[in-house]
Amino acid sequence: MNKMNPKVDWYFNKAGKWEKETRKLRTIVLDCGLDEELKWGCPCYTSGKSNIILIHVFKDYCALLFFKGALLKDEKAILIQQTKNVQSARQIRFTNAKEIDELKSILKEYIHEAIEVEKAGLKVELKKTSEYPVPEEFQTKLDKNRALKKAFESLTPGRQRGYIYYFSQPKLAKTREARVEKYMQQILDGKGVDD
Repeated sequence: MNKMNPKVDWYFNKAGKWEKETRKLRTIVLDCGLDEELKWGCPCYTSGKSNIILIHVFKDYCALLFFKGALLKDEKAILIQQTKNVQSARQIRFTNAKEIDELKSILKEYIHEAIEVEKAGLKVELKKTSEYPVPEEFQTKLDKNRALKKAFESLTPGRQRGYIYYFSQPKLAKTREARVEKYMQQILDGKGVDD
């Protein structure tokens, strides 16, 4: 078993109602020979310099997140895609410690498979920005405003996807249009939706 990183201990001490579960997950992951680090405020487990797994907690569950979970076989059908926009990562969710105990050997199999996927250099085939449907309200603005279109096309693919996703979320056309209006200047300034 790899040793626990004292810099990560605070996370398990503050895990609240998920403390018991996250400690069990920590032990299982470290038994698989991964190194423990703190990234994005969560325990992250790496092989070499590559991220393999993250432990994180939510209100209703705690989870193991496999960074390249989409490439795992998932023979037990326990991996969950958080949202339709998550392309690579997959979670295994837990609502109690008993579930973790029951899945211990399967979790280790999945972790070892994830390590092998990384060692093999496999990559998730990510959708291109052009494959995402652009909301009509935004497309209309792009068609009418050459400067906006040029500025949008100059953004990084990640920023472009961020806007497309953000503008697509509301159900009402009026709300989608208001979002586009609000962020036009930010696009013209070369900034992302979160900048």
